[in-house]
Amino acid sequence: MTKKKNKINKNIKLPELHFGSEICSDPARACELEWLETNGIGGFAASSILGMNTRRYHGLLVAALDPPSGRMVVLSKIDETVRAGDDTLELATNRYPGTLAPHGYEHIDSFNLDPFPRWVFRVKDYLLEKTVLLLRGCNAVAVRYRWLDAARRPLSLRPEGFEISMRPFVAFRDYHQLMRRNPYHEPVLSGDDAGGRVTMSPRFEVPGLSAIMQGLEYSDNPVWYYNFEYEVERRRGLDYQEDLVSPIVLSAIGDSAAHVLLFAMGNETQHLLESNTGQSLSEFFDRRARAEKEYRAGLIRVFDKPKGATKRMLISADAFIVDRKGGGKSILAGYPWFTDWGRDAMIALPGLTLATGRYGIARDVLATFASHIHDGLVPNRFPDSGGAPAYNTVDASLWYVMAVDSYTRATKDFQFIKDSLWDALENILRCYREGTHNNIHMSDDGLIWAGDPTTQLTWMDAKVGDWVCTPRHGKAVEINALWYNALRVMERLAGRVGADGAPYRKLARKVGREFSKQFWNREAGCLFDVINENGPDDAVRPNQIFALSLPRAMLPAGKRASVLDVVEKRLLTPRGLRSLAPEHSLYRGTYDGDVTARDGAYHNGTVWAWLMGPYISALLNVRGKNPATLKKAKTLIAGMEKHIVEEAGLNHVSEIFDGDVPHTPRGCFAQAWSVAELLRVKKELHII
Repeated sequence: MTKKKNKINKNIKLPELHFGSEICSDPARACELEWLETNGIGGFAASSILGMNTRRYHGLLVAALDPPSGRMVVLSKIDETVRAGDDTLELATNRYPGTLAPHGYEHIDSFNLDPFPRWVFRVKDYLLEKTVLLLRGCNAVAVRYRWLDAARRPLSLRPEGFEISMRPFVAFRDYHQLMRRNPYHEPVLSGDDAGGRVTMSPRFEVPGLSAIMQGLEYSDNPVWYYNFEYEVERRRGLDYQEDLVSPIVLSAIGDSAAHVLLFAMGNETQHLLESNTGQSLSEFFDRRARAEKEYRAGLIRVFDKPKGATKRMLISADAFIVDRKGGGKSILAGYPWFTDWGRDAMIALPGLTLATGRYGIARDVLATFASHIHDGLVPNRFPDSGGAPAYNTVDASLWYVMAVDSYTRATKDFQFIKDSLWDALENILRCYREGTHNNIHMSDDGLIWAGDPTTQLTWMDAKVGDWVCTPRHGKAVEINALWYNALRVMERLAGRVGADGAPYRKLARKVGREFSKQFWNREAGCLFDVINENGPDDAVRPNQIFALSLPRAMLPAGKRASVLDVVEKRLLTPRGLRSLAPEHSLYRGTYDGDVTARDGAYHNGTVWAWLMGPYISALLNVRGKNPATLKKAKTLIAGMEKHIVEEAGLNHVSEIFDGDVPHTPRGCFAQAWSVAELLRVKKELHII
């Protein structure tokens, strides 16, 4: 990027979102809108714009104790009460059995992301502002309360006679679980009045949470609140009630323009205190907020005058890139519950890192996953509880080869491939030819076979007990499209690293011939989804799109056009591609109910947002870049950009949507490959 462009973007404006009282005073609407802040090591803060938690995963500090894993909900929320003369105003909103209490939403004047989560409450003739700042690189969160006048300007002193009480609720639990009152979670308090600090520790081996405050008083007043209800968990057919303890109450004493609370885990506390020597907490908050704004501006600054929606996507993309403990970069698949999955990381890498100009991070991610390749397999996922990675996937390794291809096309960095990745790449191709775990092997016809009726190795991997919800063992269409492309990638790279590419070229020709012959469904004019001992499966699924979207074409022009027509007529929606055509007997148009119902629908009709990227690539590959195709692609992208600011996870793209209209967003409210694929095609279309 030239110096001129950096100069142009020096004072780049970060994107903002604003929701007024007309939205915030409607709990049914407001609780469907969620915000997310991340800290770069796997930790996060998230909730609804009401400040009412609707998921077990919501919290002001969800700490990653073993970055980016070992995540725990530590600080669930803070409830505030303002006493103004004879009046008492409760600003929080919680759901309990049969009721919302208190009705803090009635006092919300606005919710803003500018760029941090910020609420403005109306308190008599004044406004009280609450801002949440998650600290980058550590498990800590700061919350600032500041008085404003009617024109929304900070006051030099808080209104006379007003007092704020803040009651933090702690959980100290795995973020997949829920809490019920028990003796192990009765917090032990240790205070340091001189340092303005109190530490709350559970009665088991987990680091304590320290609350650091200035100008505030705290009282030991442990109180359990029972039966918080999380509506999203109820809809998902899971346990949805939780007990939480509030160990202390903090009170704002004395006239002050702002009060800042800093919550930090374990040894993070001393480090933060030492870094803040000689500063007030308000100054600390301002300094860290400025640094975070500059960091986010830097994500945008690599482009000259990016559009508003692109700015949001660039910042969203960064949320999924994390540091692993011990070094190296990785990519989380989604918030609030996914860890780093190999398949998702490799699919997302081009959009998150290459389309955004972050080539060094792409290189680090490729190196991280290369170090974990085992018998030719890239890990399916790294468990949240630590331990050995799981290798139950057939496509992650092939997507890894495609990610390397994308990296070299963007950077021309063939030396890195030769020095660091070539052995790993050859190992992948050799193991797929000769056979590796999970019955992954090359058949005599050159096509890849994987698994058996008990396994789920493709991306359509839902399984409940022994029930494989979408059986796809055998020769899957997208696996063999990837296999063909991987062989062509190796042929290309071999010439750059001094190896012989002829064997890859010869095998690719055989694979291409067999693919076109075996997978063509003459009657339907598209591709079979999978071929196994039961014969070809004629279910119309989106997996065939990769025979059109991947860089190396596998079908003659007429067949490619026919496949695209079928996909458009039976699978395409404004939010992505359905995972199964509606006329199929297994089609499920809504993704709801208990675990069994949801997993049964997960890949049997549910729309996947990430597939919008492959569809747009296929559209341009098959019909060319002309006014009609460009208009269609841009219209679809604009629709997804509208979703980003109006639905579900604000500034993010959801994982999935219902197959039926109105295509309600479901699943994770922020998914890596969903935003990555939009960024990738925006870059391809030069509309960043």
